[in-house]
Amino acid sequence: MSTVGLVSGIEKLAREDLGVNLAISLHATTDAVRGRLMPINTSWNLEALLEAVRGFPLPTRRRIFFEYVMLDQINSSLEDARRLAKLLRGVRAKVNLIPFNDWEGTQFRRPPLSTILAFQSVLLDAGVTTTVRWSKGEDIGAACGQLNETGAAAGSGANL
Repeated sequence: MSTVGLVSGIEKLAREDLGVNLAISLHATTDAVRGRLMPINTSWNLEALLEAVRGFPLPTRRRIFFEYVMLDQINSSLEDARRLAKLLRGVRAKVNLIPFNDWEGTQFRRPPLSTILAFQSVLLDAGVTTTVRWSKGEDIGAACGQLNETGAAAGSGANL
């Protein structure tokens, strides 16, 4: 199940204990940045979201997936990486770093490869399982890491 962070939906899903995987579109490590990128953050901030995540029942060997679209000069600094590692401390998590796919007219840019790899390294050094998702579909604006003009991730699968 994928969500932008509807805490009430996560809590309901936890009570139903269906044994499904949970993926959360996170994209930021502070409420200020997440609120800019994801308006849902005004209803359920990072603290509320992570409290719900910590209460989510996980079978042994399962993790909660966190999707994190990387935006140059917005959420891709080493400080962001350190904050993310701290936010996820105690959570069985896997972070999917998704480099933003540039498109004409967007205000966002993809961070340089060195920034992406340094960010990943900070998370790995902190014990957070982390992958970089290199996307296909950039040529038609349908790739992972593609944000529309409202800041919503294309194909983010916000079902909760």
